[in-house]
Amino acid sequence: MKHLDWQHFLVEQQSQAYYQSITDFVTVERVTGKEIYPPESDVLKAFTLTPLNQVRVVLIGQDPYHGPDQAHGLCFSVKEGIKVPPSLVNMYKELATDIKGFTIPSHGCLTPWAQQGVLMLNTVLTVERGSAHSHAKIGWETFTNNVLNLLSEQTEPIIFVLWGGHAIKKGKLINTSQHVILSGPHPSPLSAYRGFFGCGHFSDINKRLMERGQTPIDWQV
Repeated sequence: MKHLDWQHFLVEQQSQAYYQSITDFVTVERVTGKEIYPPESDVLKAFTLTPLNQVRVVLIGQDPYHGPDQAHGLCFSVKEGIKVPPSLVNMYKELATDIKGFTIPSHGCLTPWAQQGVLMLNTVLTVERGSAHSHAKIGWETFTNNVLNLLSEQTEPIIFVLWGGHAIKKGKLINTSQHVILSGPHPSPLSAYRGFFGCGHFSDINKRLMERGQTPIDWQV
């Protein structure tokens, strides 16, 4: 089913049994005293910051950061005042060599990217404090697969950025005759030296956008 905006899509998803099951699980976890990130008000923030008809780039992460005050609903991003996580440190290093004039920021808040049409989507949208992947398999993957199916149906070309095996698997959901996939190793310290550094994805995105007559992303935050 086609949707004109995220609101219609979200209402439809939230009415389904699988999504109600997610909501029930997360609600019980919060009520029983577990610390769940991000705060409830930020779980769907990626969709409020990047309207469906403005999505130009999709950046896919795995699940939210599981440390206090880190996660705020955008993959790879942390709130201002929080130490920049290792994967984002490596993204900044790549940006500094790939984008002329980029200076490495002192913070890790990537909200300006989201406001320019970069949908910053984790495939799992909640996590328990200190327990990575703790909310995998509760149903979020179904939700984000449905998000990707909807994005794949869009007539305007979108650039999907898939870093690491987990994200690359999602490529099968994308109509590559309509959209572009840029894939490579994850920027985490475990894999960044296997080809993330030097991938040139940030400049490649801007080159492709400009070829379509669109404004490039200002990656500086």
